[in-house]
Amino acid sequence: MKMDLNVTIEQMETGEQDAALTALQSYNKEMNQCFTFIAEEEQDRERLGELVLGFLNRELQPSCQLACLETVRILSRDKNCLNPFISHSAMPRSPATLASKETSQPSENADQEVISEALKSICNILLHNHTGQVISKLRYQCDTELFGFSVQVRFFDLRLTFLLTALRVDTRAQLAQELHGIRLLGNQLDATLGLCWPDSLETARAGFEGVPPEEMPLLSREQTELAMESLKILFNITFDTAKRKVDEEEAAEYRHLGAILRHCLMSQADGEERTEEFHSHTVNLLGNLPLTCLDVLLMPKVQHGSIEYMGVNMDAVSMLMAFMEKRLDRGHKLKETLLPSLNLLTESARIHRETRKFLRSKVLPPLRDVINRPEVGGALRNKLVRLMTHIDTDVKDCAAEFLFVLCKESVSRFIKYTGYGNAAGLLAARGLLRGGRDSGIYSEDEDSETEEYREAKAHINPITGVVEEEQPDPMEGMTEEQKEIEAMKLVHMFDKLSRTNLIQPMQLGMDGKLRAMTQGDLHNHSHNPVFQPEEPTNSGSEDES
Repeated sequence: MKMDLNVTIEQMETGEQDAALTALQSYNKEMNQCFTFIAEEEQDRERLGELVLGFLNRELQPSCQLACLETVRILSRDKNCLNPFISHSAMPRSPATLASKETSQPSENADQEVISEALKSICNILLHNHTGQVISKLRYQCDTELFGFSVQVRFFDLRLTFLLTALRVDTRAQLAQELHGIRLLGNQLDATLGLCWPDSLETARAGFEGVPPEEMPLLSREQTELAMESLKILFNITFDTAKRKVDEEEAAEYRHLGAILRHCLMSQADGEERTEEFHSHTVNLLGNLPLTCLDVLLMPKVQHGSIEYMGVNMDAVSMLMAFMEKRLDRGHKLKETLLPSLNLLTESARIHRETRKFLRSKVLPPLRDVINRPEVGGALRNKLVRLMTHIDTDVKDCAAEFLFVLCKESVSRFIKYTGYGNAAGLLAARGLLRGGRDSGIYSEDEDSETEEYREAKAHINPITGVVEEEQPDPMEGMTEEQKEIEAMKLVHMFDKLSRTNLIQPMQLGMDGKLRAMTQGDLHNHSHNPVFQPEEPTNSGSEDES
């Protein structure tokens, strides 16, 4: 390998174009699939890079120009040999300059292979080097109107935009604000997917108007990959949108984008894995939209085969729920894979009554099982209740919040479906351990308890949420003096554990939140050892809606 690289350098140093072309083509063929490099050859690779850039500054045959750029693409995979490509002196002859020249003045004769290789090289440099980010930024002008170019050029142009917006906050802001990136990339998605608009916020695939989603042709691999790059860029430039207020003009843009995203959600790609990846990027972006714009998910008219609930088309919500449950069942990296869809469903349910009632009918149907604990079983409710004690706090809180919203933030209803033990974490954080209802505006609905639940209600253990067999009283047969001795033993055990910081005893404060117990509290309890905790207040209607 060492000798081959030296031979390539020697041929380049002659300055003859034909000799350089032959040497580079041989080197590129041998190294095309190489992604790890010999450390001892770093200086030689840097020298080759300098020679290649020198050639790119000359008038070259197209084949030689392409070979030079292929070599740059290979060399730029090595993060330790980027100096020739990131210095300011290299800018006039860099791949970035070449790509900028070709894409800013497109023509029928533009060599799209050359542009593609240049863009690939820039992407490599960006991934490995901060200086490269700065220099490439000087070149890049958001080339979103590239439909005269090949799919490969369009893809790597979008990939470059994604990398810039991921790595540089200033580029992100420039694309979003100065260059109207939401509209531009929305149009890019629209054209990539071949959409038409039967109504202002209702999409269809051109030539397939009125065709049910399940009968639509699959998106091609090229369409899906281009669309996913656009979705990733849009995610970067809308990252903080849900956290701020938007004006009327911005809201219109986001609602238009939301309609496109709904179409993405209802579309299938070529292959299950690619479809899931496509839907994952769509869900991530939907989570960035202002909450008030999410009503576009419910906009389409109810058609034959649609899932209808309360006169509203629930196809998109049903798809989101199926996507969420699939991620939940997989159980892998739940924080990264599950939370975007679960959060999206939670916020949609919070602000849209029809969405909440539909989700409630699927996740928390009328309670009939009063024998098994809420966390036991294969129903979606059981799976979500199990998450409420997950080791990851974010996962635990998100699952609890979703179920709490479906219960219209009613403490009594929340405990009914999850059990007091599972619900305690969220209730403690909200200061609701004494019962009541959290803030939130929800409609009042009629009581619709099942016969099974009404019959068993008086015997249900609120801690576990199920009917349990009566257990013998462990203090039966003890005198009051013996009971007090056992209680004091327990107090002293807690005291010892708390002194060694193994546990921190807590008690319920007047504000409904848990607080640390002091030595005085322990002393008081030692003189009043037998007590019962106050039962949570039964607040809110016991409806199922």
